[in-house]
Amino acid sequence: MTQPPTIEAPRLILRAFRAEDVDTFCAQMADDAFATFITREGRGLSHGESWQRFCSLAGHWVARGFGNFAVEEKASGAFIGHVGPLEPPGWPAFEIGWGIFPSYQGKGYASEAAAAAFRWAHDALGRTETLHMIDDSNAASQKVARALGAEPGEMWTPFWPDAKPVRKWRTTWEAFTASPAFARLTT
Repeated sequence: MTQPPTIEAPRLILRAFRAEDVDTFCAQMADDAFATFITREGRGLSHGESWQRFCSLAGHWVARGFGNFAVEEKASGAFIGHVGPLEPPGWPAFEIGWGIFPSYQGKGYASEAAAAAFRWAHDALGRTETLHMIDDSNAASQKVARALGAEPGEMWTPFWPDAKPVRKWRTTWEAFTASPAFARLTT
């Protein structure tokens, strides 16, 4: 599979990235507070760096047959972030990550989007487990991981220079199907 399917969740649509998403993505990725935990640089990105990241997320589908989805809010049609699986070379395992833009945070969108992505990964790819790499000071992402049924595990240091260690949170399919996030998808 080289193009992502469109997935509907109760309040969100997970879809392929579009050219019109680039400017919003780059503007959000320039924000230090937003980008701190989701970039290897640990800071906001320049327009060029953000453009490369956007292309990398979209291109993961071509290289691996799966990847991140653009997240769209159903009510407004707004592009509000990205979510989905990644497993680049050198990564310890299949991961589902998320990045919901600041003005849309605090509404449960990250857990809803990640739950829809994991359900898709299970149904389409046969995945029964996923990791979430989370900085120990990122309480918001820890809350999302817990909503998915994840448990914290060991620390891992990414392979790039000056990388900060992150914790491997693990979600199994069994724990996920008993989680609040899964329950909200099915009601």
